[in-house]
Amino acid sequence: MAAVSRIDPKTIFAPEEWARLTAPSQWRGPALIAYAWAVIIGAGALFVIFPNPLTYILAVMLIGARQLGLAVLEHDAAHGGLHPNAKLNDWMAEWFCGAPIGNSLKRYRPYHLTHHKFTEQPEDPDLVLSKPFPVTRGSLTRKFIRDLTGQTFFKQRVQPTLKRVLARKPPKKSRVVDHPGRRFWIVNAAAFALLAAFGYWWVWFALWLVPMATWFPLVTRVRSMAEHAMVENVTADNPFSHARTTLANPIERLLIAPFWVHYHCEHHMFMYVPCYRLEAVHNGLKRKGHIEKMSVTKGYIAVLNRCASRSSEAVAV
Repeated sequence: MAAVSRIDPKTIFAPEEWARLTAPSQWRGPALIAYAWAVIIGAGALFVIFPNPLTYILAVMLIGARQLGLAVLEHDAAHGGLHPNAKLNDWMAEWFCGAPIGNSLKRYRPYHLTHHKFTEQPEDPDLVLSKPFPVTRGSLTRKFIRDLTGQTFFKQRVQPTLKRVLARKPPKKSRVVDHPGRRFWIVNAAAFALLAAFGYWWVWFALWLVPMATWFPLVTRVRSMAEHAMVENVTADNPFSHARTTLANPIERLLIAPFWVHYHCEHHMFMYVPCYRLEAVHNGLKRKGHIEKMSVTKGYIAVLNRCASRSSEAVAV
């Protein structure tokens, strides 16, 4: 099947306006990485200084959301939007974004660009994430329970490794040669050793591994649902229909949708715009009268209601 259609930005934005929107900043990408880690460290410190159930739950949610934030920044780097220097762009993404959570930019980039090329078409590798919807409320609730109890984490990350080790099989070869597992253990072992040196060895388990096994999978699922599930009238030749933008409030941006990831329709329309300029793109499209052509939902509750709109009676039939 042919690739999906693209919009010529010159038909919407003036040349000087488009140049401002697309030029990667020398400092904003590194500053966003620093901000993500500042939130992670600050949330962890909050619980260490004021240990109680409420501060722990808040810390897990904030850290899990920033782990997603690191993945979002790695995603931006896959489009070259983290830094104008390509080598520095990739290096920062690999070591400060991907390595701590076990991701690989080298493997992710070709996979993700294929998703952009064939969005919501049979060749789209991410189609499996949106195709099952709508589901029943009960089904969605069970998915969330599996996320929050670590079952999704175990199935996706732990179980494949255990099976391979127990079967004494070498890792499955990938088309892209990379070693994200090595970087993961280098970075996390260093973090554990540093924490242990100050007597806080348990922090790695309670305030890094637990968020990664619970809140991170949950918000990753919600994010993927919001981006492509149940988007109306999707066609390959209509670039305005390839994704959904969710108008997130400040709490949703803090706990679910970091770093402008909720402007996903704008990202698919203009995938080389850095994430920190997607809001400006959204406002520009609004001024120029194009928002009505897009799929825009107000808030994540509305997205969840739409994705869980299948009746149990229909399933029974």
